[in-house]
Amino acid sequence: MSSSNHHRPNMEKHADPDPIAYEKEIYQKGLNYARPPFSFNALDWEGLASERMSAESRGYSIGSAGTGETLRKNREAFGKWSITPSRLIATKSFPDLSTTVVDKKLPFPIAIAPVGVQKIFNPDGELASARAAAAQNVPYIMSTASSTSIEDVAKANGDGERWFQLYWPSREQDDITISILNRAKNAGFSALIVTLDTYILGWRPSDMNNGYNPFLRSDQIGVEIGFSDPVWTAQFKEKHGVEPEKNLGAAAAEWTRTIFPGFSHGWEDIKFLREHWSGPIILKGIQTVADAKKCVEVGVQGLIVSNHGGRQVDGGNSSLGILPRIVDAVGDKIEVWFDSGIRCGADIAKAMALGAKMCLIGRPYVYGMVLGGEEGVSHVLKALLGDLELTLHLAGITSTSPDVLNRDVLVRESDFF
Repeated sequence: MSSSNHHRPNMEKHADPDPIAYEKEIYQKGLNYARPPFSFNALDWEGLASERMSAESRGYSIGSAGTGETLRKNREAFGKWSITPSRLIATKSFPDLSTTVVDKKLPFPIAIAPVGVQKIFNPDGELASARAAAAQNVPYIMSTASSTSIEDVAKANGDGERWFQLYWPSREQDDITISILNRAKNAGFSALIVTLDTYILGWRPSDMNNGYNPFLRSDQIGVEIGFSDPVWTAQFKEKHGVEPEKNLGAAAAEWTRTIFPGFSHGWEDIKFLREHWSGPIILKGIQTVADAKKCVEVGVQGLIVSNHGGRQVDGGNSSLGILPRIVDAVGDKIEVWFDSGIRCGADIAKAMALGAKMCLIGRPYVYGMVLGGEEGVSHVLKALLGDLELTLHLAGITSTSPDVLNRDVLVRESDFF
């Protein structure tokens, strides 16, 4: 397929990757009998990555809370909606995939979801995913539970769009929270993503079967932000008389208790974040209309409909199921993003048709990292975007604008039977 007439909106940064050109590149190399190093079957990525991971990293990445009911519901929800293609939609260009969030026009409607402890998947960890995100012009969301420092991730991400995800210490440790936020701001992270559903880790059988909590090991995987924080390290040294690196076990456990304090903050505490973060604030983990309305009341810029990919609460509702209700309730007052369960381009299209302005990609890029580091992450991003673009193009959908990509292009599959 030729992409010579492929039009892209002008952006401030370097030229955007062309998802459909990736397809052309693969077929061109195939003329010389070359096969790509990574599969294009999105549902194969998990199994292929699983073969290469340790039991511990496999259980951590693939596992979920309880019996996995919420995880299954996330995936099954996409099949309940079907895209209805329109024919004879004359156009001279491929679909415009751009979206505008937090007052920035971005070339693509996806972002790298915050995933911690990435060095258990690949030695390059967050450096690989941060570089890949920048190369593909996809925003990078860094986790507080990263195995690389804020500053080093920012350096790897270069001029990429990057946002910081906060696991929020208790109010008794506001000085540490302020230090983290200041470091993120100084390192060029422009938006703050606050995860609300993980003040303690959920009941995860696959991790418990392995006796594995990556945050408690005597290494710096998952705790590097704390070990590189001047406020927290000074407090640790004053309390224990040594640097964290001299007592890794105690330091890892103490930092873990800092970012997973065990109990939730209250809505009134959002004011504190607004006082200490000058950019947009997005609240992640919203699963009810009532909480979505609270997000509007406290004055944040956006919310992410997410159940943490089914990793925190078993028996919960699917994220896609609640998405349209939240959009109907607050979508004209606050930005609504989506997370949990996306595996392919059609999934992205359906979430956006139901009102999401941005979709977060989680497990798939982790599997890409396992299979090929930075190149593997780039492959997953390019494959998802190419799949999205051709899905829209062949369905007669000319852009991701809500004027075009909305519920009019969907039907409930159950309505047919």
